[in-house]
Order: sequence, then structure tokens, then C-alpha cells
Amino acid sequence: MSALVVPCAHCAGLNRIPSDRLSEAPRCGRCKAKVLVDAPFDVNQASFASQIKGDLPLLVDVWASWCGPCRSFAPTFAQAAAQLQGRCRLAKLDSEANPQLSTQLGIRSIPSLILFKEGREIARQSGALPLPQLLAWLNQQGV
Repeated sequence: MSALVVPCAHCAGLNRIPSDRLSEAPRCGRCKAKVLVDAPFDVNQASFASQIKGDLPLLVDVWASWCGPCRSFAPTFAQAAAQLQGRCRLAKLDSEANPQLSTQLGIRSIPSLILFKEGREIARQSGALPLPQLLAWLNQQGV
């Protein structure tokens, strides 16, 4: 039985969770909230560095409120979060509210999807995808 290090979606505290217990709604040792959520959670400049750490991949959707494709992609991203719970965490980064982080990540178009694992970017995709293509793309990345 191996343990995975997983940042809490609420407080970004690192939690060591046995891999066979990921489906049991583990609670954070710091804030007592569910570590893994079945919906996208928000990241920002302050929480980003903590959230990309860990053994479970983190898929970040970089978006803006004025972006039509971003708004139309949001329900698809939420569906993916529900389907991938325990395999991949999904987060949203508002590029307007976090311009410095967006620049640091090299965002040139939105929506942009960036996949992180163990603190490193492992894949990037520009543009909104239908759910089957999003899941297929993640599958190609080993998620």
C-alpha cells in the first residue's frame, strides 16, 4: 500500500493518503475539509505553488470572465472533475484576477489547460475541448 501526497483543495495543506483510500473521501489533517473534491476549485497567486505539489496530477483551466469559449467550457470542465475524482484534481485560474501568475505561466490564449504533476508542467493544451477529447487528451498524458 503506497501513500500519495495530496494538497487540500481548500487550504493547500499537504496530506499523505494511502492510495487505496482515495475513494473514501479523505479529510484534511489541517482544515478537516474533504481533500479531494468532485468539482473544480479556484487557485490564485497565493495558493498556486502549494497546489501543484503532490502526487496526483493537477489540471488547471486558465480562463477569464469576458471569454465566451471559457464560459462555454466551464460545464465540460466540471463534468471532467466529477469523472476524474481521485485520479486528477481540476482547478480554475482566473487570468484577470491573477495577471502576474498568468504571465509567469506564459499564457497567450484562453482557455488554456496546463497539466502539472509533482510540481512540474507535463502538458499544455490551448482552447476548449469537448468532454470526450479532454478525457482522451488526459489519458494520453497518463492520467
